[in-house]
Amino acid sequence: MPDLPPESAHTAFEEAFKRRDIEGLLALYEEGASFVDGDGSVRTGKAAIRASLEGFLALGGTISLKTRYAIRSGDLALLSNDWKLSAKGADGKPVEMGGRTVETVRRQADGRWLYVIDHPNGAE
Repeated sequence: MPDLPPESAHTAFEEAFKRRDIEGLLALYEEGASFVDGDGSVRTGKAAIRASLEGFLALGGTISLKTRYAIRSGDLALLSNDWKLSAKGADGKPVEMGGRTVETVRRQADGRWLYVIDHPNGAE
């Protein structure tokens, strides 16, 4: 079993986003995970999270995640990153989005870290 650091979840997210791989993104979440949308509503479960992630993917562009911290306690970790999404709107004008996250990830039996709670703007 590989001993990946918790922040490997950030790298995996960037890579799946770059490929526009919705299934790859969803694979980074536990089945009952929760995702907090920009309006503060909470989506629980992969089916509900899909809609939020598809919205980000629909913007196209590039995303970058810079880990701020990773605090590990056994098989759980508290993460935070600064993220930035750069894209073009339907009108062709630049669209910039970003935030500072708070995330909880859990180490799986195969060594991967999956999101349990993902709050893209939780540290703002």
